[in-house]
Amino acid sequence: MQRYGLIGEKLGHSYSKKIHEQLCTYTYDLIPLSQEEFPKFMALKSFTALNVTIPYKEKVIPYCDWIDKKARSIGAVNTLVHKDGKLYGYNTDYDGFLYLLKKNHIHLKNKKILILGTGGTSKTVAACARDLGAGTILFVSRRKKDNVITYQECSAHPDTEIIINTTPCGMYPNTGKCLLPLDLFPKCTDIVDVIYNPLKTELLLQGEKRGIHAVNGLEMLVAQAKFAAEYFIGLPIENSQIHKIRQKLLRELTNIVLIGMPGCGKTSIGKKIAKQLQKTFIDTDAFIVKKTGMPISQIFEQYGESYFRQLEAEVVSEVSKNTGQVIATGGGVIKREENIYHLKQNGLIFFINRDVKLLQAGKGRPLSSDKAAIWQLFKERYPLYKKYADIRINNNNFTTTIRKVMNKYDEYFSH
Repeated sequence: MQRYGLIGEKLGHSYSKKIHEQLCTYTYDLIPLSQEEFPKFMALKSFTALNVTIPYKEKVIPYCDWIDKKARSIGAVNTLVHKDGKLYGYNTDYDGFLYLLKKNHIHLKNKKILILGTGGTSKTVAACARDLGAGTILFVSRRKKDNVITYQECSAHPDTEIIINTTPCGMYPNTGKCLLPLDLFPKCTDIVDVIYNPLKTELLLQGEKRGIHAVNGLEMLVAQAKFAAEYFIGLPIENSQIHKIRQKLLRELTNIVLIGMPGCGKTSIGKKIAKQLQKTFIDTDAFIVKKTGMPISQIFEQYGESYFRQLEAEVVSEVSKNTGQVIATGGGVIKREENIYHLKQNGLIFFINRDVKLLQAGKGRPLSSDKAAIWQLFKERYPLYKKYADIRINNNNFTTTIRKVMNKYDEYFSH
């Protein structure tokens, strides 16, 4: 019986199964293995071909009968093929990372590069950088080692041009974390984070805020899977499949986030779009009501706005970690920039702009109880809606607005 799959310690949020089963016709299993289970599994060799992830990329090497030159020089294997009773080891992470760099026009030749982390992936990245003629390559770790600097010592390298993160810092579910303040690197032009869940880590979001070209690891993931699948089946696969599968994954994973004034139609529009795209619908105000067991008007009345905003920030942080959603936010979500950071890690933000004259007062909304209050809110919030939105949609007609959002969403992923 043929068996293909991925081994690693924690695989709950891996996209590898989806990718491989679009590339080829075989069934691809996710096979989580504890440290105790790993040697027993490898001894049995009851598989046809495997991908290998953390923490086993180096630990599989002693089990291999043959290792290709690339994997041997790197000291990490991420692809195993079981053929004629022997195990063959390869490293397609190298090819995946090289593809990512070329596709995103990131040039390493003669550049000064910081590689965050010292594990198997950092070795792969460094090998690729050396082969591409990088100037200076510095490894960064929490602990001082030979040929490795600490994060505190990074301030001595303001001329760094490219930063590549190979650590799990900022990865789901521990999102919102970043190892370095980017203000230290005024000459940085490119950031690559091999993490792909969330789609934008805190490191990438900080980079974008500073106008730095920032790229996640999804393209590398799909590319290395394509190259691994070629070893699995012994046949070439068109590179065009990488882009096709990446775009499909992005469309499936990316959240649609709706911001705008109270009463602009976010909830009604969001429900319809979620149904059409088969995404999960989340209303942050409804989430707060469910969590507290209190209407929002009562929360304002008993505890005040600042208490509500803290509740809202906690809810936004929680729901933003997940993908494949349509999120309708409360009108004041833009009052805290941290909310936008959380929403942007997996989301595309749409400003639903409705003529203020058409916005209804009351309906349990404590800050828009009458027309005068609505006008005041609009004057305060409109600049923030414009500032934080990726796409602006005028809602003058319910059906037309839904179509516009869907069209813009499709247009975004056609690039």
